[in-house]
Amino acid sequence: MIRIVVVDDHPVVREGLVASLQDDPEFRVVGAVASAEEALPLVAAEQPDIVLLDLELPGAGGLDAIPLLSAAHPGSRIVILTAYDTDERVLGAIRAGARGYVLKGASLGEIATAIRAVHAGGSYLEPRVANKITSELRSRTRSSQLSRREREVLRLIADGQENKQIAHSLGITERTVKFHVTSILNKLGAANRAQAIALAGRRGLL
Repeated sequence: MIRIVVVDDHPVVREGLVASLQDDPEFRVVGAVASAEEALPLVAAEQPDIVLLDLELPGAGGLDAIPLLSAAHPGSRIVILTAYDTDERVLGAIRAGARGYVLKGASLGEIATAIRAVHAGGSYLEPRVANKITSELRSRTRSSQLSRREREVLRLIADGQENKQIAHSLGITERTVKFHVTSILNKLGAANRAQAIALAGRRGLL
């Protein structure tokens, strides 16, 4: 028997999840609440195997709640069930200690698969989420391969300098600057200079 706590602030979603999960003889929902603040004492008291957690909650958000819920009962494993699949949310949840990540709209079968996988000691990322993470990690790997000169050019691009100004600042030809800019865009996976600056900022390269 896998004991589950559901944390979601939408009553219809919460009640629907509870009803659906209870139809599976392998699952037992031991509590369902609308906030992290309500979940903490519930998890401490019931010591569930799985906490099915939304990220968008009133009060403390889901990302902040993950380590708190884990501390309330270290044996509980967190599975995120949310509508949000941005890189920051997914990576943030995994770093905080979540073991599964499923998007709302997934079938009950997929949610059940995630719960069973995490309960067995593994992890589970919905395929769409896994693909996003793989792409992001590949991009970050390429980003980490920027040369020292490319990083210098990137910083000057972020300062608003055009190719001619960058060439003068670094004592190189404008043609060489263009070569470096093309390489930077390719490694960052950026379509233009503005996008390169935004991606570099997100990845701590500036």
